Amino acid sequence: MTGMIVTGHGSFATGITSGLRLLAGEPAYYEMVDFLPEDSVEVLAGKLKGAADRLADCQDIIIYADLTGGSPFNVSIRMKMEGQMPMEVIGGANLPMILDGYLAREGAKDAETLARSGLTAGREAMVWFQVPEEGADDEYEE
Repeated sequence: MTGMIVTGHGSFATGITSGLRLLAGEPAYYEMVDFLPEDSVEVLAGKLKGAADRLADCQDIIIYADLTGGSPFNVSIRMKMEGQMPMEVIGGANLPMILDGYLAREGAKDAETLARSGLTAGREAMVWFQVPEEGADDEYEE
């Protein structure tokens, strides 16, 4: 089983997890790590390491971070590069991506497979709705 960690600024992880619970029930082999205003990067690193340690029984881990280039993403990348456990890291995570990963874990070969699938699901879920101008075709932009 691939373990999942969701992390991000403020209460991002808590909020995403709340949505996941509504859609898929109580998640298993899943950790959430919020990067709160009072946390230093060192505290965040400790939280993420603790989350990974709690998932030590998993074959690998996928970490979903809110913002590519932000501290949660950067600390996660450092963990991946240390190589203590096989993991993949995705920045720019959204609920459709995380839901896809959570629901697909049992049939997925590994975290890399989930990462690829999740990127597709996350992108395809984004839609820019515009009210069509009068006389124009009824379409929306993807």
